[in-house]
Amino acid sequence: MSNDFSHLDARGRASMVDVTDKADSERMALAEGFVRMMPETLARIVSGDQPKGDVLAVARIAGIQAAKETARLIPLCHALLLSSIKVNFEPQQDGLLRIEARCRTRAPTGVEMEALTAVSVAALTVYDMCKAVDRGMVIEGIALLHKEGGRSGVWQRGHDNG
Repeated sequence: MSNDFSHLDARGRASMVDVTDKADSERMALAEGFVRMMPETLARIVSGDQPKGDVLAVARIAGIQAAKETARLIPLCHALLLSSIKVNFEPQQDGLLRIEARCRTRAPTGVEMEALTAVSVAALTVYDMCKAVDRGMVIEGIALLHKEGGRSGVWQRGHDNG
């Protein structure tokens, strides 16, 4: 049985990819996501006027911690020694908060899942810390934007990546 899914064996069963013989290379992944909320909620986050404290500081730490725990959360991910994790926030118009995570490592496998996990958990943390004032928040648009390294080289969202 031939398939294109790297996490399935020849019989279609879940299987961790064997990266034993792959060479280490510099890897980087950039992901983003958004939390849509009432503009008043975002203004309170930016001004630091939230009952639970500094929302962005806590969400940044949560995203960093989540990236480091990705292999525990996603069953077939490899544990990676991450050399850098950056989580940033960009308030936008109409109550939209953009979250960006950039992860780096030198390893035989990519770091995309770590960046996506960082964005996801940072967004969930924003929701958790603000739900008392805005239960209508929506987490949306979590996506990989860019990745570098390994045999496949550079991949960029929106470009013909061959």
